[in-house]
Amino acid sequence: MRFDLSEDQQEIQRAARDLLGGRATFAQLRTVVAEKDAEPTGMPDLSRTPGEDAALTAELAELGWTGIAIPEEHGGQGLGLVELCAITEELGYAVAAVPYLGTVTAALVVQHEGTEDQRGDWLPHLASGQLRGATTYTGDRVPVPGATDAALLLVGDPHGGPAALYAPGAGIAEDAEAVDPTRGHGRIPIPELDPEEELNPRGEWLGGTPTPSGAGFDRAAVVVAAELVGVVQRALDMTVAYVKERRQFGVPVGSFQAVQHGAAQMLRDVAMARVLTYNAAWTADALSAAEDEGERARLAAELPVAAAMAKAAASDAGRTVTAAAVQLHGGIGFTWEADVHWLLKRAQVDAALLGGAGHHRRRIATRTSSVPVPEPTADEPATD
Repeated sequence: MRFDLSEDQQEIQRAARDLLGGRATFAQLRTVVAEKDAEPTGMPDLSRTPGEDAALTAELAELGWTGIAIPEEHGGQGLGLVELCAITEELGYAVAAVPYLGTVTAALVVQHEGTEDQRGDWLPHLASGQLRGATTYTGDRVPVPGATDAALLLVGDPHGGPAALYAPGAGIAEDAEAVDPTRGHGRIPIPELDPEEELNPRGEWLGGTPTPSGAGFDRAAVVVAAELVGVVQRALDMTVAYVKERRQFGVPVGSFQAVQHGAAQMLRDVAMARVLTYNAAWTADALSAAEDEGERARLAAELPVAAAMAKAAASDAGRTVTAAAVQLHGGIGFTWEADVHWLLKRAQVDAALLGGAGHHRRRIATRTSSVPVPEPTADEPATD
């Protein structure tokens, strides 16, 4: 049994890190954000989204990254969720200012829950990068990366109810400011999807009818977890490098036991998030490849739990590890000049996207416990 990536998968990840190491630096990120915050002059470029690196976005599309897990018959590369997670982890490590996450999660949902017509209509455009996407749950109040009126919007029920697809121009996405300024965000204010009510004229039921959703949204949650793994790994790497260099009382601060304990806890959280994320990705790929009906049924039952475990662990790690990174950087960690704040901000958005840790723990408990799981209170969002 393998407990790490295959040689081919490692090569894909190395190639992604090499490219992003030169094209998605913190210096470039600051340039992109500065352009977003600058006073407008002349005619605005409506083809660009403020806070995004347009050149890098186009380059990733040309390299086929947006279609890496989309079947070849729909213009993609036909690889698996593990390969997609390996690339997404590197994008999180770089805090790349690109609309990648929303596009690939939307593609996964359409691919695994859409009708053949829906797959044929939308997957080729998502694979080419010509169309952006965004994925969220009903009742979710968090900013959603990529949610604009020009994007393909996928909205699902957080408890496994029906899901809907909204074509570009549906008019349901609202502009939203997020703590993370490195991507365009929006909000999709749909409190619920009622099978008895008609959808927006540009909307249609995912799968053709209002049937329970799950497989695509589970895979999408795993990809969000993979980006968080990259974010927290970068936070850990930066922190370890800093405490080795920073000296106090004539010795590196990393020699102090309290600092060592903090770094050890960061490593524990990063390792837990990574192993659960790639376990969920492997489970999804094994399900897609399984031919035996009994094996398919077993893996189909395992995937929702594996995905929930991955997202819960990654959401927790995203918040705790990046906060610890700021703390262990000392006074400089709280300043705009320190790059660690980019990681904290990206983690805050991703930790809540497609359900926070509490939501996914309830999913795990519901599927594995014989004891009834209490519903969230009125003051507690269903996806927290």
